[in-house]
Amino acid sequence: MSVYDKYKAVIGLECHIQLLTKTKMYSNDVAEYGAMPNSNVSVITLGHPGTLPKVNKRAIEFAIKLGVATHADIREENQFARKNYFYADLPKGYQITQDKTPICTGGYVDIKLKDGQEKRINLTRIHMEEDAGKSTHDIDPFDSLIDLNRAGTPLLEIVTEPDFTGGEDAYAYLTEIRKLVRYLDICDGNMEEGSLRCDANISVMLKDAKVYGKKVEVKNMNSFRNVQRAIDFEIKRQIDLIELGGKVEGETRSFDATNGTTFALRSKENANDYRYFPEPDLQPVYVTQDYIAEVKKHMPALPNDLYKKFVNDYALSDYDATNLTDTKGIALYFNELTEHTKNYKAAANWVMGSVKSFLNENAITIEQFQIKPKTIAEIIALIDEDKISNASATHKLFPQLLLQPNEKPLDIAQKLDIIQSKDTGALQELVNQALAKYPEKITEYKNGKTALLGLFVGEVMKLGKGKADPKLANQLVKEALEK
Repeated sequence: MSVYDKYKAVIGLECHIQLLTKTKMYSNDVAEYGAMPNSNVSVITLGHPGTLPKVNKRAIEFAIKLGVATHADIREENQFARKNYFYADLPKGYQITQDKTPICTGGYVDIKLKDGQEKRINLTRIHMEEDAGKSTHDIDPFDSLIDLNRAGTPLLEIVTEPDFTGGEDAYAYLTEIRKLVRYLDICDGNMEEGSLRCDANISVMLKDAKVYGKKVEVKNMNSFRNVQRAIDFEIKRQIDLIELGGKVEGETRSFDATNGTTFALRSKENANDYRYFPEPDLQPVYVTQDYIAEVKKHMPALPNDLYKKFVNDYALSDYDATNLTDTKGIALYFNELTEHTKNYKAAANWVMGSVKSFLNENAITIEQFQIKPKTIAEIIALIDEDKISNASATHKLFPQLLLQPNEKPLDIAQKLDIIQSKDTGALQELVNQALAKYPEKITEYKNGKTALLGLFVGEVMKLGKGKADPKLANQLVKEALEK
């Protein structure tokens, strides 16, 4: 047994998501990524004397959406607090947040691991707050540069229970959170732009121990894979340290993606007291049941709901349903497509095949795709009715529809002359030509090499230039060979 098998890891995650509001959390300054540095800043963001904050109502709506989606309890009376600490990019010297009255408590997110097992990650709370600015240390050799555009941007912080045991389930959870906030249209989930950020609290303990080990916080992980790498490294580092007779210190560490290691930033033992106290400039915000009901009415279909629908109602595989629900646009496109066809497997194949290939090759989203779901359903119907072959639909009809997305598939198929022939007499002539081309193969077929049937049918299809009905061709070839 490995020494690592004696231990178990206890991990909780704190995720910050930047909300897709037009303005900031407590002011009407524009909340926009990529603007010129320090251009979206006002005296309210800077906390000048005599200015007063005002809560962004859309941020409250977004918090409720996330609370409903994660099965959390939504608080009626929401108070705000000041969290006091000094960062160079925190212009007021404090952050307006929620301390003892988070808008959402409890709830859970179900995740799926690589081996197919499902796991429930319980949430502690979701609360509203504002972001700090951004310091850049690698542009000027002598000074740190500060951009306060991000200061005041609305955030939701999602705090989990310590339900993670390693990097894999943390990766799966972050993937699910990103999918969820994108479906809800409350955050773009771009970790590389900082709109989704994650800190991990990690400790290890002997499997039969009753007391948790000392907790270490790891920050500055800019991708889901790096979160997984940082957690797995930190678990090993702590176990190695304990096994060598050392002691895990409570500290904040950062992750170095170049070599996959963590390093100390500051000691937690000497952390400042945040001195929370009620925000004197903001009245409590009351969320009524009527308002929650109104928000629920406009909630979109969620990924887990669509996944279950695709598997249970449409008999799709786990693979198909997972791929189709990976992004909201694709899921909704497929869902609309199923309103026009009952051949759900064919519909899934078209969306995951020709449609997604075209999107990827042209670097566009499904929202920019011009062929309507109903048109794809009409292509499927033509194939199911044996009017055109799947090959002709894929290689001839679909490319032409990309140029003429508003045309009827049947009209284009007729113009392309790819409607399959059911003329038995004409097909019989093609069968005779195919058999005449390979007289020696006929003998082999009759001697037991029945797989050669495909050779003759393929030749018939080639002679018919794709217009021969494959089922009828197969039947006529078989009858001719068995005479």
